[in-house]
Order: sequence, then structure tokens, then C-alpha cells
Amino acid sequence: MSYLLPAEFATKMVDAGEAKLHMSTRDALIRAFMAGAILAIAAVFAVTVAVQTGYPIIGAILFPVGFSILYLMGFDLLTGVFVLTPLAWLDKRPGVTINRILKHWGIVFTGNFAGALTVAFLMAIVFTYGFSTEPSEVGRVIGEVGEGRTVGYKEYGAGGMATIFIRGILCNWMVSLGVVGAMISTTVSGKVIAMWMPIMLFFGMGFEHSVVNMFLFPSGLMMGGNFSMMDYLIWNEIPVVLGNLIGGLALTGLTLYTTHVRTAPQKAL
Repeated sequence: MSYLLPAEFATKMVDAGEAKLHMSTRDALIRAFMAGAILAIAAVFAVTVAVQTGYPIIGAILFPVGFSILYLMGFDLLTGVFVLTPLAWLDKRPGVTINRILKHWGIVFTGNFAGALTVAFLMAIVFTYGFSTEPSEVGRVIGEVGEGRTVGYKEYGAGGMATIFIRGILCNWMVSLGVVGAMISTTVSGKVIAMWMPIMLFFGMGFEHSVVNMFLFPSGLMMGGNFSMMDYLIWNEIPVVLGNLIGGLALTGLTLYTTHVRTAPQKAL
């Protein structure tokens, strides 16, 4: 059967979280680097399509190609390990500690950021012909996105901070469903379809993904966006990371684990 039942793929989630925590630092860093780089390329693709067609929804429909590629290749995003690794601790898997989880998160964050930043630099060369001209139209749009989603939130003070935090929660609720989607089928087509749907939704709704932002905002600064690195960290990356953690773990990881692994006793009929 190509479809796994919830009880089966929920157990796979715990197994996957345990396996990631026992991975070598080298492997975790390389996999995270590649995941950040591929997702960055997908973001460039989505923005390019939106600029070329004038319809951002087409970019959202096509963006999940990057997510599908990186998970089929076995690479890791910070938003995914936020969901899976704590489940191994809750399940009391041997050798799984809070310190090990936090260390793994730090490694994956570093790898994702390095991969996204590398692509940001390479694409800045492409957008400006080696920094010899003004940015192309796609480059200018990326700069505007970075400005709007940093100082644009800052303009509203506490309300802006609450908005970006909630967008981070909603984002990883959807993205984590895509991570789980890769586990619910034994066929490539089944995995891709299950991943595609929630990823398309998050991108189309403009929710905030910490790893996508690791590309968009450094790239925006290179393209002349009118915001600072501190604006990016305080008014985007930090609250988005926290929102991604809460949304993915609370709304996807814990709900599936609680009801399909630690299932409550059934009522007698």
C-alpha cells in the first residue's frame, strides 16, 4: 500500500527525529547547507515567475518544487527539525537530551543560513552582472520585499511584531505538514503531492519562513533595500524563528504524536 496510516507515519516522525540527533555534525551541516541553498533557489524561481507573469499566485504554485527536491534528497530545514527532534525526547529515546536537541538546531540553523547566503551572493552577481549594473527587475523586487517585511512591520510597533510572530506560527504549521507529507507515501509522486499542497498554501498566503528569509533579506540588502541587518534580525528573523518553532511543534508535531503514538484509551462501546 502506497499510503501509510497516521499511526504508522507518526511513528516514522519519532524515528526520524531520533536519527537526526545521532547524525554526525559534518553530515548535519552539509545537509542543512544544501537545504538552505535549494530553498533559496526555489524562492528566486518563484519571484522570477511572479515578475514575468504579473501573477504572484503562479510563483506560489511552483515554489514547492524546491521543497520537494530537498526532502527527496534527504536534506534538512530548521523548520523540519523543530518538529521532529523534540518528539524523540518526548518518546524517551536513548541518548536524546535537550542539550543534544538544541545543539542540533544550532547546527542546522548555521547550515541553512550558510546555504541561503551563498545563493544570495551568487544571485546578486547574476542580478547585477557582477555588481557592474543596477539590479535587474527581479533583484529590485527582492529588495522591496526585504524592506516591506522588516521596516514595514516595524512601522506598526507591537502590532507589527505580533503579526510577524503569528505569520511565523501559521507558516510552520503548514510547512511541517509538508515535512510529514514526505512520510505518508512510499511513492515519489505520493510524497510530492502531499508536500506540495501545504507548501503552496504557506507561500501563497505570504506567511514567514525563517529559512526562506535567510535568503530574501541578505539578498535584499545586496540589492539596495532600505533596511539594516539589525532590522532584519529584530523585525523578521528572530520572531519568525520563534513562531516557526511554536507553530510546527505545537500544531503538527505534538498533535500527531499525542493522538497517534500516545493514543488515549478507547471508550468501551
